[in-house]
Amino acid sequence: MRDVERPGVRRVALTGGIATGKSDLRARFEALGVPTIDSDLLAREAVAPGTVGLAAVVTRFGRDVLHADGTLDRKKLARIVFTDPEARLALEAIVHPEVRRAVDEWFAALDPDRYPYAIADIPLLYEVGRDRDFDVVIVAACDPDTQVRRVMKRDDVSEVSARQRLAAQLPIDQKVRRADYVIRTDGTDEDTNRQVSAVCEKLRL
Repeated sequence: MRDVERPGVRRVALTGGIATGKSDLRARFEALGVPTIDSDLLAREAVAPGTVGLAAVVTRFGRDVLHADGTLDRKKLARIVFTDPEARLALEAIVHPEVRRAVDEWFAALDPDRYPYAIADIPLLYEVGRDRDFDVVIVAACDPDTQVRRVMKRDDVSEVSARQRLAAQLPIDQKVRRADYVIRTDGTDEDTNRQVSAVCEKLRL
């Protein structure tokens, strides 16, 4: 059960599984004039060179997870955390508090007279219990086999690696059952646009 709605801009979370099309949906909402924020970008900023977050990652995982220029080797770190649940939790403990703070500050800075609602793209919303922080949850969904194919193509990884990444998250059908709105992303562009527009209209009411 999520908390009651808060005063100010209505807080909407956009989530889903890996490679279900969250970033694409966020861009479509933004094109319709809805303010959005990308927590993946915030997560990258949390471990940028010179940050406390990156120092904490090096302390936990060692300097082997860095490129020669001192930036984080995300592929190497991903291979570690997607095969080791304890390592994944350790990384989340470093990154998630900073992302949560930034998202909260962003919502608080929005003008509710101008924007009745805004959307934060939160990939692990249900996994970390953040659904209680939002008034509405939208889930981007597609068939799990489509997720696997997309991950393999996007990240240039094997099918085994792609399925490990899916297994590290709550199954998409469980997220769908808990959502306020579901947008399927395995259809045509026109179908996706129709669903996005319909959700936009409902959220404006």
